[in-house]
Amino acid sequence: MTFRVTILGCSSARPTATRHHTAHVLNVHEQFFLIDSGEGTQYQLLRYGINPLKINAIFITHLHGDHVYGIFGLLSTMSMMGRTRRLEIIAPHPFGEMLRSHFGFFGVELPYPLDINEVDTRASGIDVWSNRVFSVSSLPLRHRVPCCGYLFREHEPSLNVHKHLVEGYGLTPVQIAVLKQGRDTTLANGAPLTAREATYRPYTPRSYAFCSDTTPSGKVAALVEGVDLLYHESTYLHEDKALAAKTGHSTALQAARIARQANVRHLLLGHYSARYKSLAPLLDEARSEFPETLLGHDGLALTIEKDHSLRVSRL
Repeated sequence: MTFRVTILGCSSARPTATRHHTAHVLNVHEQFFLIDSGEGTQYQLLRYGINPLKINAIFITHLHGDHVYGIFGLLSTMSMMGRTRRLEIIAPHPFGEMLRSHFGFFGVELPYPLDINEVDTRASGIDVWSNRVFSVSSLPLRHRVPCCGYLFREHEPSLNVHKHLVEGYGLTPVQIAVLKQGRDTTLANGAPLTAREATYRPYTPRSYAFCSDTTPSGKVAALVEGVDLLYHESTYLHEDKALAAKTGHSTALQAARIARQANVRHLLLGHYSARYKSLAPLLDEARSEFPETLLGHDGLALTIEKDHSLRVSRL
């Protein structure tokens, strides 16, 4: 039951030789979701071995170019790769108008259905997408244009029956099914067997919050309370906090303070200004406030295990 975040790009408005524009891929139970699509996203997908045709839905936080320019080429490439399956895009208004204008100007006709759901960036915790595995809710962010983050949270898994009880009592398929529904059953000898003693949850739901371009927000901190992994933009060092405020961004220290306030398990930094050749000072600054901080970089994969520990690897 995979729950993994892969970073395709971690730069802000201006990319560097080693840092592409913002894009993350979330793999939940082998279902793939793209979060933001900065320039070069399709290249980064191929670079890190993620088939674009596997993407189930795309979530766009706002309509600044470094978060959305890559979607035009990606949609066309999916067409050339033979996609026929429906694709849903969740994005702020007026993404639909922008996309239709692009398609009209370039004469693009996609061979697959495209559903566009324009989200209200001012709303708090509104469910914008869900399936049987997990749900996604919006996080209102404070930027220079309408912007929202997204909270991805697994549904509670179904009950499992303890294997030693199945074998020890010789439980039938019907009895097992009843117990998995949380109902008590009766053994062959007439003795009761309660669901409480016979079953367990294989894991508790895991969660990932993506807080794109924003100034620090206590409201958002409350909405992401206790998540396993919080991605929070950290464009600047705190010595540049005036510039961060002017441009609608956060410093690494401010991101760490939000993580501490929200009592999250881990903080992931990203969206770095190209002015910083070394990112170590941003990491040091954030860890001074919140030790469980990781420095995001292109090709980093973060797997949230069933026990909520974090496994870090480099693709």
